[in-house]
Amino acid sequence: QVQLVESGGGLVQAGGSLQLSCAASGRTFSRYFMGWFRQDPGKAREFVAAVSRDGGSTYYGDSVEGRFTVSRDNAKNTLYLQMSSLKPEDTAVYYCAADLLYTGRYYSPNEYAYWGQGTQVTVSS
Repeated sequence: QVQLVESGGGLVQAGGSLQLSCAASGRTFSRYFMGWFRQDPGKAREFVAAVSRDGGSTYYGDSVEGRFTVSRDNAKNTLYLQMSSLKPEDTAVYYCAADLLYTGRYYSPNEYAYWGQGTQVTVSS
């Protein structure tokens, strides 16, 4: 089992940048496929980005492609999301998620068994 804690959220102006971190407990972080999702109240959880166990493969949602970068440091048990050129529509609670039994559906929240508590990102216009 893994426990996830996000940090780095906050208020930023449109066009600005922010980096989110997700610290994972335990010594098996490298066994987990990792993802980032976001959610606005009343809306479905939206896929943002995902990264393979070794960090060699990354995947992005259409709305963030080219602006966000996902990465991981397995030695530090940490997942990152570097967000640039932020827009007001990026405002949401951002969650990191971990998947031990990866089946290829990196874009689906149902793929992931473990979730952090979320961190709020607010982009002002």
